[in-house]
Amino acid sequence: MTWANFTHDEFACKCGCGRNEMRPEVVDVAQELRDLVGFALPVSSGYRCDNHPVERRKSRPGMHALGLAVDFAVSHQQARILLEAALQHEKVTGIGVNQKGDGRFVHIDIGPDRKNLIWTY
Repeated sequence: MTWANFTHDEFACKCGCGRNEMRPEVVDVAQELRDLVGFALPVSSGYRCDNHPVERRKSRPGMHALGLAVDFAVSHQQARILLEAALQHEKVTGIGVNQKGDGRFVHIDIGPDRKNLIWTY
């Protein structure tokens, strides 16, 4: 599959292993959101393997480990615009927001058992 603004490789695990079991449906949603917002959505975290430091701290696999989530490195006005678009997107079922300090991001997932969740970090 090909996308106008993303490559599948951008979503690979960043622990150093390079594994990438990201579901294409998530990249489809990322592209749809990118088309809606009209600005770049840098991927700060996509797929995470079992050895990724964040996943190792969890008792069960999270949405990233299932290939169902992406974090975009956006902040301020761009974060707000992305949130508005994600809230309207019928496939987005989870939204997490970290807008404090360094490393600000917005988490988007399409977990099938989730229903319109939103949280902050």
